[in-house]
Amino acid sequence: MNIGIVCYPTFGGSGVLATELGKALADKGHNIHFITYQQPVRLSGFHANIFYHEVRVPTYPLFDYPPYETALASTMVDVILNNDVELLHVHYAIPHAAAAYMAKQILAKQGKRIPVITTLHGTDITLVGRDKTYSPVVTFSMNESDILTAVSENLKEETYKNFKIEKDIEVIHNFVDVKRFDKKPVDAFRKLISPNGERIIVHASNFRKVKRVEDVVATFLLIQEKIPATLLLLGDGPERTHIEANARKCKSHDSIKFLGKQEQMEDILPIADLFLLTSEYESFGLAALEAMAAKVPVISTNAGGLPEIIINGHCGFMSDVGNVGDMSKNALHILQDDATLQKFKNNALAQAKKFDIENIVPRYEVLYKKII
Repeated sequence: MNIGIVCYPTFGGSGVLATELGKALADKGHNIHFITYQQPVRLSGFHANIFYHEVRVPTYPLFDYPPYETALASTMVDVILNNDVELLHVHYAIPHAAAAYMAKQILAKQGKRIPVITTLHGTDITLVGRDKTYSPVVTFSMNESDILTAVSENLKEETYKNFKIEKDIEVIHNFVDVKRFDKKPVDAFRKLISPNGERIIVHASNFRKVKRVEDVVATFLLIQEKIPATLLLLGDGPERTHIEANARKCKSHDSIKFLGKQEQMEDILPIADLFLLTSEYESFGLAALEAMAAKVPVISTNAGGLPEIIINGHCGFMSDVGNVGDMSKNALHILQDDATLQKFKNNALAQAKKFDIENIVPRYEVLYKKII
């Protein structure tokens, strides 16, 4: 099949999922055409049947805000017509579903049918899409998609609750390439981070308010009162400056390290002993799943779709949002005993395998064949 994939090219979960899906489909012999404004961060190396088409948005003095959606729709039309693309799979409703609808109508005038699958990822529904500025267009474009999918049961419920959706939404969970994270921890790297055998705790996010990274730091400080530990904070975003400034005021600031954006998570996660995810809401929790694939147990909130991937007391623990005391207690239960930690590590990997890419990608292939 010739498949067009439209996504954001950044470190967010929707872009990561879309890119990994495209790479997996290409490995199975399909031709994949990525359409976005820059090369996706997870798209590295040469793939004979993966093609990247950049959306170029001309700037004119007339426009205070360059019309990206119009340029995206025009690029979709061009790519589809010149590469015999058979379907569009758009990730994150805003503005991709609306642009896909526009492209679909333009192509219909030229006698070309192009079906559209829209995958909902989270804040496109729970935050941005609910804004009255966007809601009518988001609702319309979702209903005009040929197939709607969501990455968790929770997100499906949130979509029905907040929008007047007239069609079924199929849940296809996010996935992880377990083989990619099957790496032995690099001893030299671990010793550099933890020279005296401190437990290594990791958090990765885009540092938005919804991630509550201040709770990550607060939980870590409570853990460190009981055992030696180091915190690695991966990623970047609007809250980082504030979090970093507060961390410098802590007496344990030398144990809190900000590593910024990291593309090769599979090289970092295997050295970790625990992953902290204290979000106010997660539609799924792809970062937690990637941690588990690297044999890292997870301490998280019980928000959104996280209970769909984390088995409480088995591969980690979940607490109410903001309850840093409970999160630190649960973390210490895992970290204070080597045998307990190893058990949770093994359980984390076993749970991640349920969401392995080889189990999930065929479900998308079934949808593609059905819609074509």
